Amino acid sequence: MKPAMIYILERAADAAAGASAQARVEPRAWFAYDEVDLARKVAATDALQPWEIYDCQSAREWLELLAELPPGPEAEARFPALCALGRRHGYDTPLYRADHLLGRGMLQPEPVSLRQALQAALDARPGWTTVYWSDEQALCAFEGGDPALTGPEHWHARRALYQQLVALEVLADNQ
Repeated sequence: MKPAMIYILERAADAAAGASAQARVEPRAWFAYDEVDLARKVAATDALQPWEIYDCQSAREWLELLAELPPGPEAEARFPALCALGRRHGYDTPLYRADHLLGRGMLQPEPVSLRQALQAALDARPGWTTVYWSDEQALCAFEGGDPALTGPEHWHARRALYQQLVALEVLADNQ
């Protein structure tokens, strides 16, 4: 049994605005093998660095990374906000960063999943991006389960997803 893929369908903002056929940017579907592969592909085309898209480290790890400092007076003087988080939640508590989701440079102790961070990064892009997190979700969407793919006005988007499903041999090319 082959592993399920993640499917991404991108549509330009002008697709829904009634752009002429000549000016229209065709929808594009692509895939990732898993969340790690998706993270790599998202980071390759994102304005933010990979660790800004998603990261999880403790306050102690951040201090060591930023200045090779243990918690203490010097760290308090140089990184007061980070040390305040360490004091409040514990220096070894994981702190999550997901700039597209939480805001630039924000850290929080409440868990953020890689999936949430990647979805936020894709949502921040111009146009419309839909992520189907499994073969089953993509097939269901193609077969009419996603209203954004039904009707003649969405034919190009549905066709892009169809071509990706056929290329990955999830769907037979009989249409």
